[in-house]
Formats: sequence, C-alpha cells, structure tokens
Amino acid sequence: MILDTALQEREASRRPIRVGMVGAGATGRAIALQLATPVPGIRLVAIANRTIEHGERACKEAGIAKWQRVGSVREAESAIDRGIPVLTDDPLVLAACHLIDLIVEVTGTIEAAATLALAAFKHGKHVVLVNAELDSLLGPLLKAKADEAGVVVTHTDGDEPGVAMTLLRYLRSLGLSPVAAGNIKGMVDHYRTPDTQRAFAERNDQDVKKVTSFADATKLSMEATVLANATGFHVGRRGMFGPSCSYVREIAQLLPADQMLATGLVDYALGAAPHTGAFVIVHEETPLKKVQLAYYKIGDGPFYVFYTPFHLPHIQIASTIGRAVIHHDATVAPIGGPVCEVLTVAKRDLQAGELLDGVGGFCTYGLIDNRAAARAQVALPIGLSDGCVLRRNILKDDVLSFDDVDLPASGLVQSLWREQQARWPLALPDSGPPLHSESSMRTP
Repeated sequence: MILDTALQEREASRRPIRVGMVGAGATGRAIALQLATPVPGIRLVAIANRTIEHGERACKEAGIAKWQRVGSVREAESAIDRGIPVLTDDPLVLAACHLIDLIVEVTGTIEAAATLALAAFKHGKHVVLVNAELDSLLGPLLKAKADEAGVVVTHTDGDEPGVAMTLLRYLRSLGLSPVAAGNIKGMVDHYRTPDTQRAFAERNDQDVKKVTSFADATKLSMEATVLANATGFHVGRRGMFGPSCSYVREIAQLLPADQMLATGLVDYALGAAPHTGAFVIVHEETPLKKVQLAYYKIGDGPFYVFYTPFHLPHIQIASTIGRAVIHHDATVAPIGGPVCEVLTVAKRDLQAGELLDGVGGFCTYGLIDNRAAARAQVALPIGLSDGCVLRRNILKDDVLSFDDVDLPASGLVQSLWREQQARWPLALPDSGPPLHSESSMRTP
C-alpha cells in the first residue's frame, strides 16, 4: 500500500499518527506549522521545549487555537485524549505518554537528545531525528538499540541525507547502481564564527551557532556522515573533494572514478545549480543502456547524475513519519557500524587551557573522515568536543585528538560512544588489538 493511500485511510478512520515534537527553534516551528495544517493521517499532539515561551510561539504560529500546559504523563494523556494538544518543558513526558506514537527530535543537542531517544525506545516509540549532531555521532548504536526495542529510528526526508537516500533507494529499485551521493552546497568557509554569522541568524530568526555550523562545513560533514553510515560509502579524502560546478551534473566527471567504483563516495557539489537539494551518481557500462540514457539527455556516461532540486525538512518530514509508523521503514538509518566520523579541527591557533565551545562555535569546525583514519589518529569527534579543556597548544587547521583534551565529567553520550566503539571494534593493520578510543577519554 503506498503511503498517501495509507495516510488517507488513517485520516478516514480517525486513527491519525500522533506526533510529539521536542524542540521549538526555527526548524521546529516550521515543522509544527506544516503538521498542524493538518497533514492527512498525522496529528501534532504535543510539543516539548525547555523554554516554554518558545513552545507557545510554535503553537501560535501553527494556528493551534487551544493547548494545555502539562507537567506529567497523566496530565498529557488526559488532554490528548480530549483532543487538546499539550505543551511541556519536560521532553520525557512525551517519551512516556502512551497516546504518542512517534517523537520528532529537533533540538540539535546531543546529551539531551540521546537521553530522549533511549527513553522513547523504552516506551515503544519511533524516533525521527532532525538532528545530524546526534545521528552523526551515535547513529549506529541508536539504530541497534531501536532494533532491540522493535521501533524505528531514522533521519528525516527533507534534510539532505534523507533527500539523497530517498532518491538513491528509488534508483536502486529500478536496477541502477548508485556509486556516489551527496549535497548541493552553496558555500563553505571553515573560519566562519558566530560573530560573522550573527546578522544572518538574526535576519532569518535562527540560532547563531546553528547557522555557523552551516557555513563552516560542520553540518555538511555531519550530514555526509549520516549518509555514509546509511550507504556504506566512504569519503575520498578528509573533508571530501567538494568540486566547484556550474551545474550539478558536472560532478560525475569531477569525482575519482576508481574510488566511486571501489567504495562508493559521499561528497558535495559546490556552487552548482540548482543550488539546493541532493544528488546520486549511478554507473552504467552496458553499451545499449548508455545509448538509451543519452537519448533521454542524462549524459554520455558511464557515470550519470540524478538529483532532487529541493530539500524541505518541514514538509518532507511527513513522509518519514508515515513510513516509520505504517511501514516500519527508516528513511535514513545506519546499515551497521560507523563508516565515517566528524573530526574536530582548530579554526584558529588554540592555547592550552582554552575551553572548546562545540559545534558552530569560535574554536573548531568539523570535517568528515573515514572511520579507520579517524581512529588511527585517535581523533576527537566534534560531537564530544563541547566543554573540553585543551592540554596543549593546537595550531590552526590541526585535528584534535583525545590526547589533546580533558573531557568534561563523563555523561551519557561519552558512555554511549564507548559502547559504540566496543560493539564495532576496529582492528587497524599491523597495530595489534582493536583500537577503542575510550582508552584516551580521560576526564578531570
């Protein structure tokens, strides 16, 4: 049964998918606005946000005429049962509420989002991550834990990994052979900071650190890592190639053919029309098939680019929600252990004793690398960098390792990182026993 029909049937039978959303920033408010339209077969029944006024703003902008503040699961269930959406500052209320089928996580946090995801799994809820920060760091382990709980965890369609993966899966279903996939990116400047991005963030009513992570390549690297873990594709070099193009189809001739055929590649086209969306490259050598593809103006081959010229997280998320609940189908989820990681790289010369400020900050940017290369360097994932204190001076553009920092007091995410490394140990060539990064994770 195709998804639109299934959602229409849920609407007709008054059995909509009941969604709880955590996070009411710019993206969360846009999602609330779309889901409250309402989307056939889906209802937004709850919003959690640590600043309750932001949650109220999301409700008002979404046209929700009446809602109820709640502080307990019992209050939430009573209100939802009466058809009243609820608002709370405690996301764990949503995780435990029996009248919510799926949680959408839109905070961009790591520790709090991981706590929520595990609680949702415990209570039998599917989780949609609009959170590349968490997914790129711990996606494989979260997928394993979701499988054990019998629920779905997935990144979302509308974000570039979901747009690329939806297109890739469609092409694969046609008998085509994808060998590369990635983003269409407007610009990359590793040295952007909250100061350089503040005016843009204010003009667009967005969080300044989030906007900085868009510009400095950290978000790009996190999204590529999510896609790599879902496809098994590697990167051709640290940070990807990111060739400049005038039109996205040019990228087929600008990535290394041998690497596409050997491992598959995740990468990005820089500055290419249509200036948004995602692409997939397929490989075809059969002469008559190449003639047909040329006739339909796809190119001369043997590498062919297909692309989606838009990415609309707040709209396309409805597809991910429906697929997760109705078909138990993840739009984007890891197929095994980590394939790539996002490393922490100095934006400027850093001094011993400095406190790192994490994703989208003044100190560092993130670059994707293959996991084997990252672990060989005992690299510090940028998702673990916030709050670390430097033990020594670091030069601009150097990769930070666990040996370079004292981590903050151990929390859930550090524990989950260790568990992920132990579940998928990496034996490096001629290096003795498997390397587990936790050996270098020393806290003060």
